[in-house]
Amino acid sequence: MRRQLLKLDNQLLVTLVLALVTSAVWAAWLGWDQHRDVHPDGSTTGPYEAWQVIGLVLTLLAPVYWAASRRHFAGAVLGTTIGLTVAAFHDWSDDASGLFVIGVGMVMVGSSVVTAGASAVIAYATRERGPAAHPRST
Repeated sequence: MRRQLLKLDNQLLVTLVLALVTSAVWAAWLGWDQHRDVHPDGSTTGPYEAWQVIGLVLTLLAPVYWAASRRHFAGAVLGTTIGLTVAAFHDWSDDASGLFVIGVGMVMVGSSVVTAGASAVIAYATRERGPAAHPRST
C-alpha cells in the first residue's frame, strides 16, 4: 500500500513539475509576442512566427524525454497537456469573439495526442532490454 502511494506521489509531482515547466516554456517562446503582422494587402498573420512554435516544441522534448524515459507516462502527457492548455487559455482569453476556446481545445487535444505518441516512442527507445536481448558471449 505504501509503495503504491509513493508511486502515486511521484506521478503527481512529475505532472505538476512538467505543467509548470511547460507553462514557463510557453511564456518564454510565445508569451512576449502579442502583435499581429499586417501585410500591405490588408491581411494579418500571427501573433506567433513558425520558428517560435518550433522552438517551443523542441524545448518541450527535453522534459517529456526525461519523464517518459523514467516511465512517468501519465506525468509526461498530463503535465505537458495541462501546462500548454493553461498557458493558451491565459494567453488567448482576452479575445472578444470567444473563439479562443476552440483554439484552447485544439491545443489540449493536439498536445495530449502528440505527447502520448512521443512518450511511447521515447519509452520504447529507452526500455531496458532483458537478458534475452543481450546474450552473453562465451
